[in-house]
Order: sequence, then C-alpha cells, then structure tokens
Amino acid sequence: MTSPPTPPKTAESPEPPPYAGAVAQGLWDAGADLIGYVPSASVAPVVAALVAADGGSGGASPRVFPLSREEEAMGVLGALPLTGRFGAVVMQDNGFGNALTALTTFNAAYHLPLLIVANTRGGLGEYNSMIHVLCQHVPGLLDRLGIRVFELDRRSGPGDWRAVVAEAGAHARMTFRPVVVLTHFWSTDGKGA
Repeated sequence: MTSPPTPPKTAESPEPPPYAGAVAQGLWDAGADLIGYVPSASVAPVVAALVAADGGSGGASPRVFPLSREEEAMGVLGALPLTGRFGAVVMQDNGFGNALTALTTFNAAYHLPLLIVANTRGGLGEYNSMIHVLCQHVPGLLDRLGIRVFELDRRSGPGDWRAVVAEAGAHARMTFRPVVVLTHFWSTDGKGA
C-alpha cells in the first residue's frame, strides 16, 4: 500500500518533530487502513503528523481518529482483520494496564494482527514518579503474555524508527498476532519527539 501524500507545509501544519514524523510515516508504510489513538500530550506529535498526512485537522482525519480507552482501541482496530483490513493503535505504554484483557482474550487469542505503537513512560526525563510502578514492567509483562515487542530509542535515527514501525506491521500480519513497538521518546510532553 502506498503512503498518503505529504501535504504542503503551512502555518497551520508545521514540520513534525523528526521522530514523531518517522513513526507516523512508518504506520502508513505498514499499510494501516485505520489508526486509532488514545489522546495524550506525549503522542500528540505523532497524531498531528498522522492527521496532517491524511488530510485532516483538529485531531481527526478520514483514517485517523481518537478513542476513549485503550481496551476500546484493541476491539475497534483489532477487529479490522475480520473485514480484510489492518489497524494500528497509538497510545502510551501505561495504557496497557487497561488494554491487557482485550489484547490477550481477543486480539492474541483469535490471531488478529494489530500494530500498536506505544510511547514509553517512566524512563529518562519522566516527571511523574507514580508512572514507574507499571511502565517499568511493560516490556516484560508483554513478553510474558506472548506479545511480540520491539523497542526504539534515541540511539537509532528517525529513518530506523520508520523502518522498524513498518516492519513491525508486516510482522503482525505475517504472524497473525498483535505486535507492539515501544518508542522511547525521552520527553513526556511530546515536545522532544
């Protein structure tokens, strides 16, 4: 599937931060038909890049839309393979606390490919001391549940981020399973993405 055209830059659509733009382009490269997200400041630059590339504004476009909770995202986007399409979710990793039941009893159990890109919390630069309680365990928890996880951090450039996100989407389709890409943006306000 080809990527949507990049819209011209205007005062309303500034250049996305390089890592956020790379994640957004990787999601389109992965062939996502629909992309849902759970709103947060830390994923806002990725969402803005997705929406702009799809010709939308105000946080929504024809193929990008907000959802209220992570388990809702697993159900709505995870059901797309039943219609021959492929979905992706953008969220924070602390949202796995809400999503695990849906992810394991629906997506994984019924072999439904789904690409999940989750910004990590609790790492370098984290200002919220409570967030560490869950987030530091997310990679191990997902691994224990048999959910494939790939991690990206600033040791790799934006081009690598784009490629890994796209390849994770291909892996989800090939294995008929949900796949998670944990993105360590190292700035929880979304400004450093």
